[in-house]
Amino acid sequence: MANQPLAYFDDLRERNVLEIKKLKDQGKKVVGTYCAFTPKELIIAAGAIPVSLCGTRQEPIPEAEKILPRNLCPLIKSSFGFAITGSCPYFYFADLLIAETTCDGKIKMYELLREYKPMHILNLPPTSLGEDAFAYWYNEILKAKERLEREFAVEITTAKLQEAIRLVNEERRALLEFHRLNRHDPAPLSGLDLLKVLWAKGFTPDIAAGTAVIRQVTLAVKEQMARGVSAAPPGSPRILLTGCPVGLGSEKVIKLVEAGGGVVVCLESCSGIKALEPLVDEEGDPLQAIAAKYLQVPCPCLTPNRGRLELLERLIKEYRVDGVIDLTWQACHTYNIESYSIKKLVQEKAGLPFLPIETDYSTSDLQQLKVRIDAFLEMIK
Repeated sequence: MANQPLAYFDDLRERNVLEIKKLKDQGKKVVGTYCAFTPKELIIAAGAIPVSLCGTRQEPIPEAEKILPRNLCPLIKSSFGFAITGSCPYFYFADLLIAETTCDGKIKMYELLREYKPMHILNLPPTSLGEDAFAYWYNEILKAKERLEREFAVEITTAKLQEAIRLVNEERRALLEFHRLNRHDPAPLSGLDLLKVLWAKGFTPDIAAGTAVIRQVTLAVKEQMARGVSAAPPGSPRILLTGCPVGLGSEKVIKLVEAGGGVVVCLESCSGIKALEPLVDEEGDPLQAIAAKYLQVPCPCLTPNRGRLELLERLIKEYRVDGVIDLTWQACHTYNIESYSIKKLVQEKAGLPFLPIETDYSTSDLQQLKVRIDAFLEMIK
């Protein structure tokens, strides 16, 4: 597609560094997060700015490997590398880190990160099912609220929480509307277009202003659709990408799919649509509503993880998918083991081609991946 509507997002992460520095100089606090389980609403209600610190680039990994094992998930190594090299301005500006017990690698990495920044750990229950799991998680949300209040000498009131919920829900609604443009065939957006806009939500200090831009961009894309503009020709294989989160810098699989003549019409991972649904209930007790929403993130770290299968089954139909690629980062055992269940769903229930990929952030396997992805797309065609 003609990419003018999305030009705003091209260097947004870099531009927002300057905005956050300005806000820090005015006394604003910054909270770094590492996962979709951390409630942005709590941070906003505390008067702070939430920023994502998940590393999605290869560059800092060699320094991280001087401390961490080489055969570890690249997301963990990249995140740690950015922290210890001082090359991430968002980490530099962070006054507090909130981290989650999603996997063993992250948990142990957080122990090392404590040497660099104050940290609060959100301990996830092993399952999202049942009253005991919810009561445990609600208590973790309450402890995070109390830590934010102590750390920043503020009171997080019910009114502040309700306002933060409305604000973040509006952002989710805007992002969902943007992502759902690709239900149309031919798809108006490439996978890189989707990623560029969805990834920006982790680095936007003014959420209301960012939401307004997303709505403007969505309107502009709709106008292009009315003129027949699309991201790929009609008949291009429509691919759903599931699995580990992808960010700018680790998008090589998306690029290879689209260079090979396919189009990634849906990003299911927690850097995509997974974390946007459902909205937080805007009625009743806000802390209860926040806890309920975030415990529904269908992550493989929770067992059983039926929510991911249900979400994938629905997305395959809604986005008229021709094939599914399941991306697992090296050494991410939870996603790798769950790939078996995803394969059964895709091949046996949906009757679609399925391609599992295990890789890292490096370019060493680009040619091998290109051969596999090209063959996958050719099979669909």
